[in-house]
Amino acid sequence: MEDNSTQILKEKKEAILELWITKQMAEDSYFNAEDQKEDSDDFVNAFLNALNESNINDKDAKGFEKVHDILMGISVSRAKRGFTPRETGVYMFTFKEALLEILSKDVSDPAKLYEDSLKISKIIDNMAILTFEGYIKGREDVISRQTDEITEISTPVIRVWDGVVALPIIGTLDSARTQVVMENLLQQIVETGSTIAILDISGVPAVDSLVAQHLIKTVSATRLLGAECIISGIRPEIAQIVVHLGIDLSNIITKSTLASALQTAFNMLQLEVHKKKGNFINN
Repeated sequence: MEDNSTQILKEKKEAILELWITKQMAEDSYFNAEDQKEDSDDFVNAFLNALNESNINDKDAKGFEKVHDILMGISVSRAKRGFTPRETGVYMFTFKEALLEILSKDVSDPAKLYEDSLKISKIIDNMAILTFEGYIKGREDVISRQTDEITEISTPVIRVWDGVVALPIIGTLDSARTQVVMENLLQQIVETGSTIAILDISGVPAVDSLVAQHLIKTVSATRLLGAECIISGIRPEIAQIVVHLGIDLSNIITKSTLASALQTAFNMLQLEVHKKKGNFINN
């Protein structure tokens, strides 16, 4: 009677899972069998339930769609949990080793063993590619979240005086970040009732026409709330670039330093700051 490879694998499910876990542990010294056995068990069940003699020769068979979904979910989850690309690859390749090792013990016909081993290898290799795609998606999600968090942290609006808020901008301004800058600034203007906002761009490495447009949009949005906007941190090299590009900032108050911008804000609010004379006591 001809050996039925798919039936053999289905009957050896427990042996496959045990061997697979063992191989993963051998490849990864940090492998936690208790935490990761459930994922491996779910995948083995889905794979063996989907595998049959009609689709063993078709790596893209519809019967494997559920298996692919489970695998993508596992890969994305592992990427978010900090697994490395190597660990992601080992996950699938050790599974293939376990399948082929079990198969080699129970298929007596060498020709049949060779033929079915190639078929299974193609199926698993295709799934390994999906695993890496899932891993990349998971890492992209992590990077995107971290980027949003960093952007949020790097755009703090500071209340420097009654009626005056300041926003130091560090790094390059793009469309997405400009949106965050405007939202944070406008929210603080409303919450504090400020009438003057200072945008300090001394931490912006370069100003081109795109950055200038983003700044102008921010100034316009600020004025719609009834607040005046001052741009500080205009270094000599930035001034030359602005003139060279023909960018019109004539209707915007600009200052070279944050201190100068703050002094201008005081003048606009008709405030004076005087240095108090007196002795300082050092404890």
